[in-house]
Amino acid sequence: MADGTAKRMMQQREPRRIVSGATFDEDARIDLSVRPKRLDEYIGQKRVKENVQIAIDAARSRNEALDHVLLYGPPGLGKTTLAQIIANELNVPIKTSSGPLLERKGDLTAILTALEKKEVFFLDEIHRLQPAVEEVLYPAMEDFRVDLIIGQGPGARIHPFPLSHFTLVGATTRAGLITAPLRSRFGIVHRLDFYEPADLLIILHRSAKILNIEMDEGGAEEIAGRCRGTPRIANRLLRRSRDFAEVRAAGRITRAVAQEALQMLGVDEKGLDEVDRNLMLALLDKYGGGPVGLGTLSAALAEEEDAIEEMYEPYLMQIGMIDRTPRGRVATPRAYEYFGRDLPKRQPRLF
Repeated sequence: MADGTAKRMMQQREPRRIVSGATFDEDARIDLSVRPKRLDEYIGQKRVKENVQIAIDAARSRNEALDHVLLYGPPGLGKTTLAQIIANELNVPIKTSSGPLLERKGDLTAILTALEKKEVFFLDEIHRLQPAVEEVLYPAMEDFRVDLIIGQGPGARIHPFPLSHFTLVGATTRAGLITAPLRSRFGIVHRLDFYEPADLLIILHRSAKILNIEMDEGGAEEIAGRCRGTPRIANRLLRRSRDFAEVRAAGRITRAVAQEALQMLGVDEKGLDEVDRNLMLALLDKYGGGPVGLGTLSAALAEEEDAIEEMYEPYLMQIGMIDRTPRGRVATPRAYEYFGRDLPKRQPRLF
């Protein structure tokens, strides 16, 4: 019985449980197939790309591990892809995990002690690390060591265990939630911004070529204009447009085919989907344009506050339809115009 309990405890601490596996659904497999593998294939984010290239070249010339990297920005902009590219450019392995999976100090310690020299450790959703687990990272990132506690009670001893010099690549959609001590240990910090339509056109044509999808320039422009400046959404809309073209059209994505396919998906000319429209209409019609609190919007839409804050608001703010103010969310004049509502005589106060 004791042996069985010990075995189960060892299995729970086995790093494979907290490191990415190899089971993917079809969409995830396709996403992997269209992801760039090298920096020269990576489209957009020019400033970030140039700075990362310089840092990689410098680390290789010194034969050292790359400094720790923090990537932040809205979801779907290529943070995971860039981490994989960094490992490929350095010609080193990469291990992947995420903040919510690391529940105990031992989970993170098991991964760190298994890292090889110069290896990349990609930690997604790093802002969701437990405080006790996060503390393990401080000496690991700065001094390349973990402190192991041997024994219990008054006789317990702290034994510093040296680590191989590795590179931590952290990714987050909410950089403001990362504690100052952790953020200060990253030597390379970059924000990924929404993509320009010209870059999205290149990405769409590249993905269409890889997936053997017939698409003309008009079809690509239509998808690029409605994908919210996000490559992940662009590739998803491309696949759904392909499905529509194969069933309802001649198999080729033209502008008209893309428009009809995206209309069926509920994606309008600005790239707004049903949730975006419901959010804006609630703000405009139920709450008079605001200001209204995030909790109130969450209850009205039956959506989690985190989903509204991380998935929907960034793009709505990017296109100028909503403002965050100290008093709450406020609809902008552009939102009134787009949704055909009359501007109130008395504008809501922004501050």
